[in-house]
Amino acid sequence: MNTGMGRRGAVWKTPSVTADGLKIFACVVMLIQNIGIAIVENGLIRLDQYTQESLSKAMETDSDLMFLAGVGSVMQLIGGMAVPIFAFLLVEGFMRTSDYKRYLLSIAVFALISEIPYDFAMNQKLVDLSTQNALVGMAVSLLMLYFLKMAKEKQGAVSIALQVLIVLCAVLWVSLLRAQYGFCIVLLTAVFYLFYTKHVLKTVLGIAVSLLYVTGPLSFYGIWCYNEERKDKLPKYVYYGFYPAHLLVLGLVTRLFLL
Repeated sequence: MNTGMGRRGAVWKTPSVTADGLKIFACVVMLIQNIGIAIVENGLIRLDQYTQESLSKAMETDSDLMFLAGVGSVMQLIGGMAVPIFAFLLVEGFMRTSDYKRYLLSIAVFALISEIPYDFAMNQKLVDLSTQNALVGMAVSLLMLYFLKMAKEKQGAVSIALQVLIVLCAVLWVSLLRAQYGFCIVLLTAVFYLFYTKHVLKTVLGIAVSLLYVTGPLSFYGIWCYNEERKDKLPKYVYYGFYPAHLLVLGLVTRLFLL
């Protein structure tokens, strides 16, 4: 735990945050966001019935609808704090894993498993190609890290050019796949990896990218307090499994009780 002298001689203490703590926080705020989308917006508001214009007019005469829309918006803003943390943990996992292929395979398999629950929760469809789940973007980002590592072994301008090209290719892939948070996940992953030892610079650049989600910069407090301890209280596959499991539950609740 870091300490420093504040005003009037008070000692300010910086909390010590483990990887497990970051994972739990990210999962909680992600759950809040997805409740906002699946339950509030899709179930209670039935947002698909409105255009932006008709929704605005309806809220002018319906205070309950206005309240629900506000709640849904706030819940989505809260969820924005999960994006930088997931990108940060992805890079930490890449830097410390002893088996990259197994790590990539795990992410890719759970991305496939999560697609139907994601479509069901977000759009009440079993198959919807208009958007893909967040793990797809993370799988692309993890693949990007492998090639960035190879590029960093080169020297000078060649290395820099290759790194830029690799990041642009990853951005193109997540854009084509329409992965949730894909653009932001790729850029944050690149920032956290390419400036891994330059803590101030990667924080400044990361905050700039995270502004895409308004509340994203708030999560950098937890990242800054990270103590590099990776003794998880729960097996990593519990976190992987939480993603499709909570989406499936939210989709079922919306379908059975709200539509």
